[in-house]
Amino acid sequence: MDPKTLSVSQRVTLLVKALNGAQRTNEALAQCVDGEAMLDVLLDASAKLGLGLSREQLANTPPIRDWVWWKNKEALLTIGDNKPRYQQDGGQGRQRGAKPDGPAAASDQEPPRRKFLGLF
Repeated sequence: MDPKTLSVSQRVTLLVKALNGAQRTNEALAQCVDGEAMLDVLLDASAKLGLGLSREQLANTPPIRDWVWWKNKEALLTIGDNKPRYQQDGGQGRQRGAKPDGPAAASDQEPPRRKFLGLF
């Protein structure tokens, strides 16, 4: 069966399965400085396997798309001031005005919390 007759997602799945255990290819992917370099390595692997995947197909098909995104640290979706989501969420769980030293340092400066007894 010719792999080029399969859908793009099926060919990408074959590529991902072929990469599992391919030590030299995985080392090359790990040493890439950005997503474009990763795509070059993956295009070469695709050509060796005869999958016939294009750069655009690799860049737009999960999980390769997600690997490239992670390597570039570019969010697929931004909210607010065009700040990537992973940077917006950096302060979650911290109290406002809290120093990186921890919540104990911030509790000395803030008044105690009021208890809400409710209406019922």
